[in-house]
Amino acid sequence: MSHRINDSAIDFFQINEDIALRRMVLRNPGRKGIVLFLHGFPETLYAWKDIAAALADDYDVHAFDWPGYGLSSRPAVDRFSYSPKDYAHILDQYIVKTGIDTSRLTIYATDIGALPALLLAVEKPDIARTIIVGDFAPFDRPQFMYESLQGLKAGPAMDQIRANMNRNRDEILANTFTRGLPKEAQFEVTEEFRDDMSRGWSQGAMTTVDAFSHYYSYFTRDQDRFESQLARLKTPVKVVWGEKDLFIKKEMGAEFAERVHAELAILPGIGHFPHLQDPKQTVDEVRASFR
Repeated sequence: MSHRINDSAIDFFQINEDIALRRMVLRNPGRKGIVLFLHGFPETLYAWKDIAAALADDYDVHAFDWPGYGLSSRPAVDRFSYSPKDYAHILDQYIVKTGIDTSRLTIYATDIGALPALLLAVEKPDIARTIIVGDFAPFDRPQFMYESLQGLKAGPAMDQIRANMNRNRDEILANTFTRGLPKEAQFEVTEEFRDDMSRGWSQGAMTTVDAFSHYYSYFTRDQDRFESQLARLKTPVKVVWGEKDLFIKKEMGAEFAERVHAELAILPGIGHFPHLQDPKQTVDEVRASFR
């Protein structure tokens, strides 16, 4: 790793009167292209620090905390719904307001970050030259989803699941990234990343889980909208999926890739967080997208 990330690379970017995003930007005057990383639950932009450092000698690299995560704003739900559709709008505003050249942009989006990127691509096919997505739920397929995640969507269990997740913050941050993996595949995330997630868990009256729950309350609506508009997806897409993903089974990725005629990479022995379990593979996928 040849690029060192210091505090000057992380700042806040005002999207509108309600939302400022904490972001990380590494700029390269001789860049070969631009990369924008979109994190999932319960992550922050710190998930991408090592990967960004490995890419920064050749590319401009951007990452930000979604509203409700890390140190980005958390407006009240009557001002911002935290739905995939609203996140797509935030992504669009970020790209437009920062002046990113979308003809040179690869978006790498995982978990809750993927559907917003694809919803935006349906409306704006030139939003990126390539979108790499993985380990997310593009369609409403309960049989492919972890039971508690499906329960967050709606019904009498929703509030109880959210309350339990809020009570179990420390357990989530300790075990989510390796849940379902055999002992030999277990890995550690950096202390800096874990501390950042912990510090950013609660701001005001809203926790990261609360934002996640609001997202899920709109999830079926936005999944159905996306599936109904699938024929409009023209942006080149690659699908990368962990073979051992406990939360969203690889069959979901296989169906999505087949339906959009995308290249599919199923990663042997990898769980729900390929970018954390095997960062080099993520770096290689990004570099390959510019060839």
